Amino acid sequence: MAKKIIPQIGSFSPSISEDLLSERERKMSFINFKQFLTRHTYIALLSIALCLLTCVMSTAPALAASATPLPAPASRLTDPHDLETFLDGMLAAQLKDDHIPGATVSVVKDGKVLFAKGYGYADIQRREPVNAATTIFRVGSVSKLLTGTAVMQLAEEGKVNLHADVNTYLKTFQIPATYPQPITLANLLTHTAGFEDSGISNYVPTAHDLQPLGPWLATHMPARVRAPGVFASYSNYGATLAGYIVEQVSGVPFDQ
Repeated sequence: MAKKIIPQIGSFSPSISEDLLSERERKMSFINFKQFLTRHTYIALLSIALCLLTCVMSTAPALAASATPLPAPASRLTDPHDLETFLDGMLAAQLKDDHIPGATVSVVKDGKVLFAKGYGYADIQRREPVNAATTIFRVGSVSKLLTGTAVMQLAEEGKVNLHADVNTYLKTFQIPATYPQPITLANLLTHTAGFEDSGISNYVPTAHDLQPLGPWLATHMPARVRAPGVFASYSNYGATLAGYIVEQVSGVPFDQ
């Protein structure tokens, strides 16, 4: 005689032999198990949905902020008084910290002088202030900036090739082929031509002693001590050679 099994409500045990359960009891157990899975699945899905909703709500402000258009860039400098305010403070500190007697600043914008002002003294003993319009400063290597600009203007016009042998543009003398690589205008502008350099003969006592660039460069050529493009070494000769090439190509003397 089979034993009567009383199943626990809401439970289903696969270990109970099917021949001990009535058809009705099996159906009730299966329905309760299905309801159990359905209820827990619903709770799990609801939890996931709530988590996603929370994440979206928390990131919404950040997304909105990132979508906000960036502020328009500041307008270009047009007021010389703003520039003067800035330079007054900066120059005063630099002159004091570096023990510089005087300086002058000129700012050119769109081909016109936007600002020009002298700072400090042109003559300390006489307490003569620097005047941007009349005080003379030795231009020195500032001329290298003008030379580089002139070279790049010729390059933009297609009149010189920055990577061509400079001998292409020299008519009265040539740079010796000490190394297989030729010296280029790019080397001259970046001080990588490989010239030995010296300050001797770079200066003359009076304007009367100045020589034209061509003859001076031909008679004061330094040795090529390294291949071009290997090391950067400040070269007055290289910059002067670039200025001479500007003369030759443009037909305009350097001092003009």
